[in-house]
Amino acid sequence: MSVIEGDEQARSTADAVARRSYGKLVAFLAARTGDVAAAEDALSEAFAAALKDWPQQGCPSNPEGWLLTVARRKNIDRIRAQRHEEPAADRLQTIAEGSEGADEIPDRRLGLMFACAHPAIDESIRAPLILQAVLGLDAKTIASAFLASPAAMSKRLVRAKEKIRQAAIPLRIPDRDELPQRLAAVLDAIYATFSEGWADPQGTDATRRDFTEEALFLGRLTAELLPREPEPLGLLALMLHAEARRRARRTPDGEYVPLAEQDPALWDAQMIYEAEAALKRAGALGAIGRFQLEAALQSAHVDRCRNGRPNWPEVLQLYDALLALTGSPVIAINRALAVAEVSGATKALEALEAAAVNSCIKDYQPYWAARGELLSRTGASEEARQAWQMAIGLEKDPAVRRFLQNRNAG
Repeated sequence: MSVIEGDEQARSTADAVARRSYGKLVAFLAARTGDVAAAEDALSEAFAAALKDWPQQGCPSNPEGWLLTVARRKNIDRIRAQRHEEPAADRLQTIAEGSEGADEIPDRRLGLMFACAHPAIDESIRAPLILQAVLGLDAKTIASAFLASPAAMSKRLVRAKEKIRQAAIPLRIPDRDELPQRLAAVLDAIYATFSEGWADPQGTDATRRDFTEEALFLGRLTAELLPREPEPLGLLALMLHAEARRRARRTPDGEYVPLAEQDPALWDAQMIYEAEAALKRAGALGAIGRFQLEAALQSAHVDRCRNGRPNWPEVLQLYDALLALTGSPVIAINRALAVAEVSGATKALEALEAAAVNSCIKDYQPYWAARGELLSRTGASEEARQAWQMAIGLEKDPAVRRFLQNRNAG
């Protein structure tokens, strides 16, 4: 094998490991040391070492085990360099005791997700911390999911990790009776992961496809772990409803198809059945939450599209409840479109403007698309055109951009 071929194989193997196992490796390292930032640094150094070693020595049969061993050694070296600090000896012993079994990596991601939702960590940063430390999303992607700027999100994550280190917040897997109070952040992180995968409707991006599968796996696992909690079931139902429509979201030529124009025959009936069963189980537990309401909305959309019976008053009622519960500007935008179906576009525009109080919304494509649609219905053609142009400029997906351009031209 040539040097170039060796370099390419090493890089390809490292990229594949990073896609499928980054979160597992950080979770395993951080669960033992309690230091997320140090785990990430050690793993980064291990990947750099791999790109130097593997082209000459060949890729190992178990690259995850190789990386974990090297990262653990990097952690030990770091602690030895800080030996003057009293806690270092304890940390070193913890890592040394965990050095066996590197070839058999347990899936500790869900456990570390609950650990990152520790009550001492600021509530607003728990889900983003989970996304970066455990699931491997970068700050830019996380910022988009939470309608924040990448720079601001990056600073918040750095501060959170520093607080964990300085305050010695124990990143241990919590006891079962501690899980419910940490559940909300974990569910938010799982849903944000799913949404990132959902942004690749045709499943051609391997990383994003992995996110979707990972989120569904973690969603099912959480629902099984906490069978008396309704919101994991609500989240699972929501994700299944969305995933069931994947094949219908694009034409064979790759063009975007909005929900109202999708062919229900292309939807995955088994997934919809599973989603409805999960939603029914959640409802029987007697505590309504955000994800159950969102899943109920998806169920209502499915019923309308399948049966051709308008149910907009029901949809609007669900949006009212969801907005009252969350105050989310994204929910407010979707609610405005439901208002248009019940009370007309003028009332809907009033509702939409109320959502625009959040400055980040002005950089959010669906806001401008909704505004363009509603203005078009009122006959305000020039204002509608300007709104459509804003939406087109903000949209990154070429198929969706073409759809918006067609709406603008129509």
